[in-house]
Amino acid sequence: MTHLVGRTVSPRVQWALEQQGVHPLLARIYAGRGITTRSELDYQFTSLLPPTRLRGAGEAAVLLAEAIERRARILIVADYDCDGATACALALRALRAFGAQVDYLVPNRFAYGYGLSPEVVDLAAQRRPDLLLTVDNGISAVAGVERARALGIRTLITDHHLPGDELPAADCIVNPNLADCDFPSKSLAGVGVVFYVMLALRAELRARGCFSPATGRAEPRLADLLDLVALGTVADVVRLDHNNRVLVSQGLQRIRQGRASSGLRAILHVAGRAPEQVSSVDLGFLVGPRLNAAGRLADMSLGIECLITDDDARALNIAQQLDALNRERRAIEAGMQEQALSLLDAAALADAAAPSAAGVALFDADWHQGVIGIVAARVKERIHRPVFAFARGENGEIKGSGRSIGGVHLRDALDLLGKRAPGLLLRFGGHAMAAGVTLREADFARFRDLFAEVADELLAPADRTRTLHTDGCLEPAYWSLATARLLAAEVWGQGFPQPLFADDFAVDSQRILKDKHLKLRLRRDGQTIDAIQFNFTQAPGATVRAAYRLAINDFSGVQSTQLMIEHLAT
Repeated sequence: MTHLVGRTVSPRVQWALEQQGVHPLLARIYAGRGITTRSELDYQFTSLLPPTRLRGAGEAAVLLAEAIERRARILIVADYDCDGATACALALRALRAFGAQVDYLVPNRFAYGYGLSPEVVDLAAQRRPDLLLTVDNGISAVAGVERARALGIRTLITDHHLPGDELPAADCIVNPNLADCDFPSKSLAGVGVVFYVMLALRAELRARGCFSPATGRAEPRLADLLDLVALGTVADVVRLDHNNRVLVSQGLQRIRQGRASSGLRAILHVAGRAPEQVSSVDLGFLVGPRLNAAGRLADMSLGIECLITDDDARALNIAQQLDALNRERRAIEAGMQEQALSLLDAAALADAAAPSAAGVALFDADWHQGVIGIVAARVKERIHRPVFAFARGENGEIKGSGRSIGGVHLRDALDLLGKRAPGLLLRFGGHAMAAGVTLREADFARFRDLFAEVADELLAPADRTRTLHTDGCLEPAYWSLATARLLAAEVWGQGFPQPLFADDFAVDSQRILKDKHLKLRLRRDGQTIDAIQFNFTQAPGATVRAAYRLAINDFSGVQSTQLMIEHLAT
């Protein structure tokens, strides 16, 4: 069952925002998201938190500056998702602009797993680096850093994942989620952390006189890399607090002005989106999946190469390969999702109103490791419960990817489970809403039962019912392209959701597209508008209550407004 709940909006705050020049509709929407003054909507670059406030950024800058001066070999060790790819590309571009000798390594996820393991360090050592720089990983690499120290390789960890009980003995760690870091924005993505380190490095090099007229070296414009920061931040689904909204807004501005990297422009091209019209939602749903497809099915080096090349023709060629991989990923996902739902049906869990388990774990020996996270997300949306999906690894192990709902911090749930069953979890890590875990295949049933127990303890009754928070009704006068463009131009994402409206409609007509999409013609107050619901489960009657987003339908070059239905209740 799904409940539609209107956001609480203070009329006084809404009025105050309007008086400060905010559009009346946006004033209502922003007031419902806790915005009280227009200054919280100031997304100028100068409103960013300074890098001096991020613990370790200054020390990292000194470490990197000394490496650059010594002509030391720096090797970036990247993660295999969109955040890791953008973080790697940003670090590579910035360090090369600073004159560093730098290369990168993104280990094959299926052969080496996640993070800076001792095996990855041994692989990296073949390139004889003097310094390993991790991006979007490393905070749990206790053994990996130990191995690097034994080999005489220095380590700089940049990460944003939650630390465990023991920190690696790295030369420097930069992570806003360290216990003794008071950086106000704890939600920086991995690419955001690296961007801050590069800002600190530029300041350090400036203080050392590296950009003086005598050197003949111009000071690099790091703001030119903000398209990568925006992409990685949105794609990693971190909370869009004010600082992250500044980063995303600045990146979007550059993309819309035609100043994005060749690779990002090429991916937008193959996705059919004009750069000048790109939105934060497009970064998450059009660009991110195409980059992630490389890490899921092949090698994320392909995605990184797309983001670091300045050759438009090469960028387009790689983007086309990424697009093909994404189509393959979607086909694999469709089959796995169908199998997952069959498993749910077999376990009598398909009734989303009241599944019998508070937490669900699914496993199929034939599932693809690279797609289990997406399957977990799809099943979670269907049953509104935290879900892990597992695929077979090597040496009798299985690897799981989990997605959660409000009320269950997934990494903390794994930590609790591991303490109750020592030795059950071979490796785990992640965030509140997404996590990964490795265990022995023989232990799957035990994990499944224990995870259900832990989730049952953590999940409050109120969190077991899906709640959609809406922004109230949208008057027909706002069913215009101007309004749709107004909303699309703003920054939306995790923790600062895209506007969702709710209204009662009469259904003038309905038809089914491709056997799974519902096309509607809706009427309210004498006005009609097209609407569509993807992957619908139940056709409506003559009247309907809908939760929807106002969107732009671009068909054969003609734009019109339509409603994107999130939920229908008859």
